[in-house]
Amino acid sequence: MIEEIRIRDLGVIAEATLPLGPGLSVVSGETGAGKTMVVTAVGLLLGARSDAGAVRTGAKSASAEASVRLPRGHRALLRALEAGADLDEFDGGSASGGGSGSDGDFDGGGSASGVPATNDGRTFAGLVLARTVGADGRSRAHVGGRLAPVGVLSELGEQLVAVHGQSDQIRLKGSTAQRDALDRFAGDFQKTFAAGLEQYRTLFRRWQQAESELEELRHNGRERLREAETLRLALAEIDEVDPQAGEDDVLKAESIKLANLEELRLASQQAREALITEDFGAGADATTLVDTAKRLLEGVADHDEELRAAAARLTEAGIILADIARDLAGYSTSLDSDGPGRLAEVEDRRGALVVLVRKYAPSVDGVLSWAEESRVRLDELQDDSGRIEALEKEVAAAAVELVDLSARLTASRTKAAAELSRRVSAELTALAMPDAKLVIDISAASAPGINGADEIVFLLQPHTGAAPRPLGKGASGGELSRVMLAIEVVLAAVDPVPTFVFDEVDAGVGGKAAVEIGRRLAMLAKHVQVLVVTHLPQVAAFADQHIRVTKTSDGGFTSSDVTLLDDAGRVRELARMLAGQEDSATAQAHARELLDEARSGR
Repeated sequence: MIEEIRIRDLGVIAEATLPLGPGLSVVSGETGAGKTMVVTAVGLLLGARSDAGAVRTGAKSASAEASVRLPRGHRALLRALEAGADLDEFDGGSASGGGSGSDGDFDGGGSASGVPATNDGRTFAGLVLARTVGADGRSRAHVGGRLAPVGVLSELGEQLVAVHGQSDQIRLKGSTAQRDALDRFAGDFQKTFAAGLEQYRTLFRRWQQAESELEELRHNGRERLREAETLRLALAEIDEVDPQAGEDDVLKAESIKLANLEELRLASQQAREALITEDFGAGADATTLVDTAKRLLEGVADHDEELRAAAARLTEAGIILADIARDLAGYSTSLDSDGPGRLAEVEDRRGALVVLVRKYAPSVDGVLSWAEESRVRLDELQDDSGRIEALEKEVAAAAVELVDLSARLTASRTKAAAELSRRVSAELTALAMPDAKLVIDISAASAPGINGADEIVFLLQPHTGAAPRPLGKGASGGELSRVMLAIEVVLAAVDPVPTFVFDEVDAGVGGKAAVEIGRRLAMLAKHVQVLVVTHLPQVAAFADQHIRVTKTSDGGFTSSDVTLLDDAGRVRELARMLAGQEDSATAQAHARELLDEARSGR
């Protein structure tokens, strides 16, 4: 829910803070005091188009900021995190924080208030939404303290707030939104509907995938034949060379060795002679010198343990030198078997591998992987006729089952639509629209879709004998707001939007109808947070929080202030709304009676 809205330099409001809570909050005030600016601020926070004319005269910019608290895992929080938003963190108890920068631009972080858990075990997180509109018409949006496109506010707004006003967009005006609303109601009205819809969607996706693959096989036959032939030639070339894993590295090492054969032979022979040939160079060989040193130490080894150990190590060294000499002799002999012929073979083999690497992959191992994948693909291409036959059977069977499932969905929706229409029409009767009726038209779609084969349209029949017309056409702003209130009251228990805003939903009504509007707003507020701009005391009496907007003038400069009323303040404001005389004892008595009746009638 929205915990607080802060407004600066918007219309006649210089600076105001609206503390909101759960349940029903009403905003009242004299005509022209700036009540509508509250709705305007909400609209800006929901991504509505900015208007430089809304900036307070003399100000550089107008700003609106809202602190929102939502259950962790809510779709709006996840979208905000994608946009880089910072969320409030809580360790326990309740907390509040955040705020705005001193310049009204909300460039800093800021955080919303919230509590860690409720008695149902859910945990919450806070999020701050902010919008700044300059006097030049430019606007900036911030989500969780981070600059974000205004479109992100619009996405979040669809999941957070539904606005119903004299000129605001209608939440359920689109066919998608109307179908979703009916489906949510149907899921609550008929417990098997949701499972049936999901079963249909799963089958539809499978049918779509099979149909797409079948179309590809049918229309891309020549391309697939060419692809198969290309793969066959490539695999034949690879099979003829028959590369082995890691072979290119092995051949490279052997090529280097063969190219330096004489140097390797000379070095190994000289090293062997240095180890075991007595006439090597000007002195004795290494084995002779080591043996001499060993015998010298063994002659005195009985007199010192350290020298005995050194003599033993020289014995080991002599054995190691002898082994190395034998290995070098064998190495020199092995070189005799290698020669120019072998080098030519190696280079030819390397050349064949290079051709494959240039064509198919960066390395021989990559060529082998490509060949393995290509054999699988070739098998698929060669089995086109069998695959087409199998897909045709799958598509036909799925199509038959989809017809059956969609017919069941249509039947369920028809029943749910009749019940939803009945309930909403009953609400309209209580809202001073006794002859109005909500008509939900369900017709066959031009083609089945992911949600079935139904086209769903919400229509309003304003009176008996009149032709039903789409919502938003043929009804005044006040009538339309009441229609939307009736729908929202019925859908409240199954609708995920946490906050509703109504701007003068009571326009054009009074008396008992006004009381019924207030009662239904209170009913809606049992499920969601509701904010209402009203001029009727019968509506305001049902509020959980009453906020008054007052206009003041100082030296020809007009501004508005916002105040959260206590019980005494509510009585005075209701008295003003009733009789225009907040100090009248009679009006105040009437206001108290109205409050008592509202509290007892909730």
